[in-house]
Amino acid sequence: MKEKNKKIENKESFYSKKNIYTHPLYKSTPLLARIDMELTERCNNNCIHCYINQPEASIRAQEKELSTEKIKEILDEASSLGCLDVRFTGGEPLLRKDFKEIYIYARKLGLRANIFTNATLIDENLCSVFRKIPPLESIEVTAYGMSQRTYERVTRIKGSYEKFRNGIDRLLEHNIPFKIKIPYFSFTKNEISIFEEWAAQLSWKDREPGYTVFFDLRARRDSRGKNIIIEKLRNTPEDSLRFLSRKKEEWLKQKKEFCLKFLEIPGDDLVTCGAGQGGGCVDAYGRFQLCMLLRHPQTIYDLNKGSLKDALTRFFPKVRKMKALNPDYLYRCARCFISALCEQCPARSWMEHGTLDTPVEYYCRTAHLEAQEIGLLKKGEKAWEIKDWKKRLHNIKS
Repeated sequence: MKEKNKKIENKESFYSKKNIYTHPLYKSTPLLARIDMELTERCNNNCIHCYINQPEASIRAQEKELSTEKIKEILDEASSLGCLDVRFTGGEPLLRKDFKEIYIYARKLGLRANIFTNATLIDENLCSVFRKIPPLESIEVTAYGMSQRTYERVTRIKGSYEKFRNGIDRLLEHNIPFKIKIPYFSFTKNEISIFEEWAAQLSWKDREPGYTVFFDLRARRDSRGKNIIIEKLRNTPEDSLRFLSRKKEEWLKQKKEFCLKFLEIPGDDLVTCGAGQGGGCVDAYGRFQLCMLLRHPQTIYDLNKGSLKDALTRFFPKVRKMKALNPDYLYRCARCFISALCEQCPARSWMEHGTLDTPVEYYCRTAHLEAQEIGLLKKGEKAWEIKDWKKRLHNIKS
């Protein structure tokens, strides 16, 4: 046990150990470099836009959650496969009474810990733990508004704003680095400048403040009513683009670099990103997914009946070989050279339509507007009909 818990000092010595399984295509790359762990779907907030949250007091959800020992077992195997990074998320991960125990165990394994939290449960005791055993990654905090009115309009929990500010104050007092992000709603637009001024005053600036602009539907497909609320909250593609490209020169530079690197015709492959390669997400109940959003029954692996290694070497590769069958997808998405600009993916097809290969109009419209702004498309053109797309990519270099 002492050897198992010994802190790993650096990546090079870690990868040189003989018990590390490496990716079959990349000898120096671990089979599992990073892992997301949703410790719970329960949350002490009830955010209007959340794609996964369950009530804090839900006994049904809590009884199904992985035990402390099972989580440790998964972390043990992750470490043995070469993992160096774990992201604890939820729901609100700090709701777990055993959170500190799990966190300390992960750090003793040598894992860098990234924690996604609303900060309302940050207390002196937890800050003391973070000071003694630093996460090595900045804690990621979501601010739902910069005033009580807007914040609690989102969270729908009275008193949550005060708890959030108290949590932030504790992190600042103890000099514990954190990243900050905020969702972009129509009713929080006027607070963005306030948010940015506040974020700029933080004593560490390892990352610019982040924004959630596109809101996903319920990942469990468990509530049409909640989906209707989320759909109404969504910004129009035009409004989203105006916000994202407000620093026009910088935005264009980044987008052009992205396009030159990633744009191509995807073909009929369903999974066109790196999901399931060197990483994955364990949900609160022990199901291993290629990513946090992809929860289609055909694409999840039950760790209560198997192992991370089996999922990564046998099951995930099968999922990644799945092909699209929907004629509409094959006509449009499979031939679309700007597909990498689009948020369209099997996970979002699942959340929006209950399939793996149905185009999502909201993301398609957004991608086409971006392509027009970048200079890849003219108004009215459809990207899947463009034949000279390589020439157009070449032209944006200048």
